[in-house]
Formats: sequence, C-alpha cells, structure tokens
Amino acid sequence: MVITVVLIYVIRLFQIQILDTRYRNSADNNALYYRTVYPTRGVIYDRKGRMIVSNEPSFDVVVVMRNVKDLDTLAFCKSLDITREFFDSRMADIRNLRKNPGYSSYTEQIFLNQLSVDEVADFRENLYRFNGFSINQRQQRKYNYDAAAHVLGDLGEVSKAEVDNDSWYVQGDVIGKQGVEKYYETRLRGKKGVQVLLKDAYGRRQGSYYNGEFDVEAIPGQNLKLGIDIELQMLGEKLMQNKIGSIVAIEPKTGEILCMVSAPSFSPNEMSGRHRGEHYQELASRPDKPLLNRPIQGTYPPGSTFKTSQALTFLQEGIIDTRTQYPCTGGFVFRGLRVGCHAHSSPLSLNFAIATSCNGYFCWGYYYMIGAYKYGTPQKALTVWKDYMVDMGFGYTLGVDLPGEARGMIPNSDYYDRHYNRSWNGLTTISNSIGQGEVTLTPLQIANLGATIANRGYYIKPHVVSAIEGEELDSAYTTPHYVSVDKKNYEIVIQGMRQSVVDGTCRAANTSDYLVCGKTGTAQNRGADHSVFMGFAPMDDPQIAIAVYVENGGFGAVYGVPIGALMMEQYITGGLSEASKLKAEQYSNRVIDYGEEER
Repeated sequence: MVITVVLIYVIRLFQIQILDTRYRNSADNNALYYRTVYPTRGVIYDRKGRMIVSNEPSFDVVVVMRNVKDLDTLAFCKSLDITREFFDSRMADIRNLRKNPGYSSYTEQIFLNQLSVDEVADFRENLYRFNGFSINQRQQRKYNYDAAAHVLGDLGEVSKAEVDNDSWYVQGDVIGKQGVEKYYETRLRGKKGVQVLLKDAYGRRQGSYYNGEFDVEAIPGQNLKLGIDIELQMLGEKLMQNKIGSIVAIEPKTGEILCMVSAPSFSPNEMSGRHRGEHYQELASRPDKPLLNRPIQGTYPPGSTFKTSQALTFLQEGIIDTRTQYPCTGGFVFRGLRVGCHAHSSPLSLNFAIATSCNGYFCWGYYYMIGAYKYGTPQKALTVWKDYMVDMGFGYTLGVDLPGEARGMIPNSDYYDRHYNRSWNGLTTISNSIGQGEVTLTPLQIANLGATIANRGYYIKPHVVSAIEGEELDSAYTTPHYVSVDKKNYEIVIQGMRQSVVDGTCRAANTSDYLVCGKTGTAQNRGADHSVFMGFAPMDDPQIAIAVYVENGGFGAVYGVPIGALMMEQYITGGLSEASKLKAEQYSNRVIDYGEEER
C-alpha cells in the first residue's frame, strides 16, 4: 500500500511538473511578459518598380486595467483628443466579456490603435502621469499615390468572426478588408514574433529575459509587384472625373491588368488609420456608390461591343462567311418585330457591319442560328450559342485576384423556358445578338474579350499581381485558355475592327503612330445610354486591350472612344502629346449630370 501511494504521488508530480504546462505557464506569467512583435507588412510595387504602398509608424495605446490608479481623466482625454464619453464607453467595452472575450485585468488591452506620430505626440510626453497605460509601436499603411483605391484595398480592425476563424489574429489587430490587401492578406501580413520580458512583483517590465535568448523574430510579409502602371491608372482616374463608370486595360500576352479605374473613387489614404470607420460610413452613404468596384462588381449590357463575339460564333458555326450579306433597312424588320439601326448602305457584309455597328446584320445572324435546322430546336441552338459565350469568358467569374467579382448574365434555354413556357424562338430573344436584353457583362469581361481577340483566340486569366516575393505565381495566371473558335475567324473580326477605326464608328481612335482596332457600344438604359468602347493596339503586336464604360455617356464615340484612345497612347508611347494633353484636360473637366433615375 505504501509503495502504491508513493507511486501515485510520483506519477502525479511527474504529470504536473513535466507533462502539464499549465502550472509552468502560470508561474511564467507571473514573472514574464510575452510581448507580440508585429512583422513589417509586405510592400507593393507597380509594374515599373515604383513603390505604391509602403509602411509608416503607427502606435497603439494599451492599458493594464489593474494598474490604472489616480488617473487624471480630463488630462488623459485632452492628450489623445477624445471626449470623456468616448473614454467611458471604451473602458466599458474593454471590460465587457461579450465584446472582448479575452479580457483579463492583468493583461494588456488595446485602448486606441493605429495612431499616427502626431496623434500620439502629446500623450507620449505625458505618459508618466497615466498609470496603467503605455504605447506599443507597429506600422500602418501609407499609399504613396492618390490613386487605385479599389485595386489596392485597405486595412481595418479585425471582427470577432475573423478572430474566431484565424488564430493569427487577436482583438485589435488589422486585416485586409478589400482589394489586393484582402486577397493577398496571408502573404502580406508575415509572421508575428515574440519578445520575452522580465516582470517584477508589481508587474513592471524590467528588461529582456536571458538577453533575448528566448525571443522569436518576426518574419516580414512578402512584397508584391502589380501589373498596374500607376501613371496610366492616374490618367484613367483623371479622365473619369465627374463621371460614373470604369476603365480596364489588360496586357494581352500576359493577362496582367494595366489599370482598373472605378469612378467615382476616393483617396486610399482616407481608409488608413483609426479614422477609417468614419470615412467608410461617409462613402457608404453617398448615392453614387464610390465604394463599388465597378470594373468587377458592376454588371452592364455590353451593347455593340458584344457583336464581335457574335461574329466569331456565327463564323465558327458556319451561319455566315465573309461573303454573307444581310439587309438593314433602318434596322432589323421581320414579322412585325423591329430593332432600329442608324443609316448606312444595305445590304452589307460582316466587315462593314462591324465597322458601322449594324444592328440588323447581327440580328439576322442570330435569328438564323437559333432557327437553324441542324440544331433541331431553339433550346439546343441556344445551348450551343451559350457554350461559345461561356468559353469566351462570359456568364461566370473570370477568377481575377480581387474579392467580390460578379459573374454577369448569359441566359440559357432553361431561363427562357421558364419565362415563356417553352414557347420562344430567335425573335423572342433577338436582343442577345446586340448585347442587350438579358445579357450583362462586367467591364473586366469586356476588356478580356478585347484581349482574346488581340491574341487571336486565347486569353490568360486577368490578374492584378504579377509577382510574389519568394513564390511562383499561381499557374492559373500563366496558363492560356484557348477559345473553340479558329484563328482565321479572329483575323476576319480584327479586319472589321480595324475598318471601324479607319472609317467607322471608332474614327476618333485613329492615329498614324500605330494601328488601332476597336468596337464601339451604345448600351440602352432606362435613362441616357451608356457609352462603351472596346479595342486593342497595335494590331499586329498587341500591347494593350482596353474597355471603357461611361454610364449615361451617350454614343460610344462620345466618351468611350476618345478616352480609350488617350489611354492607349499613354501606355504605348509612354506619355501624351501636347495635343492629347489638351484633350485629356477637356475630357476630365466634362461633367455628366446624373439624376436619381440614372444613379
């Protein structure tokens, strides 16, 4: 019995002292303070190596509640430029176990975070007066260019759900909330370190424990290089002042996004620091929705830019060839249905139809495809049509490396069966042929169509980040996706787009410096029409494909074409001529008056 009792005690002591770390941790916590060392967040560069996002010092005011004694609350609030009401509310929130589940009066709690050097200067000078309070240094984002807010995104304090989902975070930490900052959060944030400090009997820090032998260094976040050209981005944002819409430019050979403009926009630095919440609420309340990233979240009728995809489909399916002519007597007129068009010669062939943006030609092509005998039924014909559209990158998200991408809409036969009780045909759905009706795309998808045509039949998934420090880019952003349309048919469409620039609806984009191919769009809307342009240049060695979408801007030639032309010139030549600079000023100063209906 004695031996048994002794063995039990020995086993139990072994468990407590060797196996179970709770008691050792408790003893350590009485003598040691584990200070989190925050890593430097990864820096972001543009395609030419210009640093567009960096870091600057940021300070957190922290408190150990049990050490708060004889506090001069008025002086404390004055030093931090806060009200007494805010002070009382914040202290109550810290003690609230529901809002702050990890609360302990013995451990540091964040009172205020992300203060700038100026905001903390007066408090630091008077810190000796405020028992229980101290300052921890970390970093916050500095956006070096007043542009690309939607692309870059922002940082904000973690929510309880985010803390619960990832043990890396504790209450008071910051996390990417939008854009690149959110999508690449795990690469940018790095790994936290730990500094072990010795405490005295009163909980005061006495210096490093064992000269830092047990410290763990923080590992900086990975740097990112973007495909964005920040000068091109700034020009795009300037041209879109006083307008609603977007510009997306892609390098066709790589799929790298050269610029992504969403208008209206805001300064990215407004969303940095502790006043982020105030600015966010202000922006969220505006009727023009500046927080909406229109290039990937706005879904619009593509209008006549969509006719290029129809031409490719009809050619591949043998519905038309280069000799096929259709009439257009003021539009498509058949069996009591009329789709209007502007004046031009009739009948006409494909190239002239693309150049003049003829509605009639593409309505006839669509009607004959949906009614073609070889498919058997309109349902099967539309399925073939839809499959081509999906293959070209429509109807589903492209998979861009930004959060919140919308998919747009490509209707299928089930959709029309439900709405028309299976009694429909090519006439019922004729608006699809000209990018109206149920068809909607994002501006990114329209730009990607331009890149696909420029490449003569393939695209690489559009992406913002072109390189990640110490890591290969995801193969999805380097692997070509080939469309099931022959290269020869792309060449035919390119000739039509070139003719459109030479003597068609895109004449404002013509230049003697390089060959431009383009297609206008005038997308019908409940209010004024939307002005759309899709194109690429140079024709035989494409460097840029672009989509411009100006809400309620009228004909495609009014805003879409000239803005697109200026953007292509900036990128291809490295700057604007004096004449083009004057045009850029004129278009940036043009104001579109948006009423409530348009908004």
